Amino acid sequence: MERFLSSAVNRIDAKGRVSVPGHFRAVLQKRGYAELYAIRQLDIPALDVGGLDLLDRYEERIAREDPFLQTADDMSFFVHGDGSFLKLDQDGRITVTDFLRGHTGITTEVAFVGRGSFFQIWEPQRLAAYGAEVRARLSKLRQGTKPGERPE
Repeated sequence: MERFLSSAVNRIDAKGRVSVPGHFRAVLQKRGYAELYAIRQLDIPALDVGGLDLLDRYEERIAREDPFLQTADDMSFFVHGDGSFLKLDQDGRITVTDFLRGHTGITTEVAFVGRGSFFQIWEPQRLAAYGAEVRARLSKLRQGTKPGERPE
């Protein structure tokens, strides 16, 4: 199965559009995605982007909650209120809307990061800082294990 792997940074054009990286477009085409679903991350300045299967995954999780409890309402508010559909034009570009800019801080360039079954959109400098944090956490975790031992 095709996966979203690697990362790329593309410049926003004069009309406010950015090209989705070619290797990501190939995955989108193979999966038959005509429309993209994007949702703001809760704790980082990034958006998760995928097809309707990403939205379906969230809605399936909401359906397992008691609809009379606050958790289901909060999850629906997040998934539907902090989500949006993005149109991919015939040239593989998306419009960089206020929805994307407001949460990420994107100005002139967009970083795309593969996350397996979906990808993320970031402001490039924020992505670099986050990547350094992730590597530091993983390095610390690795240093805390003995040879041949797996981290808990």
